[in-house]
Amino acid sequence: MVDWTQTRYSRRTTLDGLDALHVHHPGFEATLAIQGAHLVHFAPTGDSNWLWMSPTARFQPGVAIRGGIPVCWPWFGDPDRNPDTVKERIRTGKAHGIARTAQWSVDAIEESGDQVVITLALDATAGFPWTGQARATLTFLFRPDTLLLQLTTHNTGPTPLTITQALHTYLPTDDIGATHIYGFDGCHYLDTLDGWQRKSQTGRIGFDGETDRIYQDAPDLDIHSPPHRYQLTAKGSQSTVIWNPGPEKAGRLSDFPDDAWTGMLCVETANAADDGRQVAPGTCHTLSMTLARN
Repeated sequence: MVDWTQTRYSRRTTLDGLDALHVHHPGFEATLAIQGAHLVHFAPTGDSNWLWMSPTARFQPGVAIRGGIPVCWPWFGDPDRNPDTVKERIRTGKAHGIARTAQWSVDAIEESGDQVVITLALDATAGFPWTGQARATLTFLFRPDTLLLQLTTHNTGPTPLTITQALHTYLPTDDIGATHIYGFDGCHYLDTLDGWQRKSQTGRIGFDGETDRIYQDAPDLDIHSPPHRYQLTAKGSQSTVIWNPGPEKAGRLSDFPDDAWTGMLCVETANAADDGRQVAPGTCHTLSMTLARN
């Protein structure tokens, strides 16, 4: 239980209809919704938001927030595209799991002059359209030059639990046509827009329309997103999802202006497709991503 009288930089607040936390530290600011354990804002002092947020995002109970860092857990994407050991536990046709619209709890807050660490928790043992038994914790570490997220799955049930998941990070760009990702040269990926064919990446990744790929690796990435550069490091992952809806799909998405695809991209640290992870009873698996910007 958090003693709010002892927190110096963190306070409870609201985002329209949602409970939220706001961190106002001398070195940075951050805001996250309790629903979904969803980070919507992080910025070092004097800097802009490192994350892209849709201008039409809704902050309402039961509605997934468009932008920031949604949490896809304990399955990623369409249930039918998941391994059988994941799919057999799912009791809904909804994509991307149960965490995005679930009400998490504030588990712990630790503050210092250099950083703030916040941990949210979700007990997913009952009341969800899923037959697994697990507790998820998501720890956010904020520093003036770094953002770190650690998503840990604790198997609280008596049998092995297989999960797929992603930290679905939206990043801003001033020009999607001049945006490139370096680090995947020679890596293989599944092209979901071309029959899920397995292809090989040559050189850097660019964007000229809809892109939806599951790279079967998680190297350190250098992301040139004008006017900034991001460095992204993943752990506990052997898959990365690169996504941009392009002009046609943008027109079909909820809470997403038709031209918004030109100002964003998603780089998702994941355990997706063949990278699903089996968690033995009484053990845990941690998926983490570290983001820096210059």
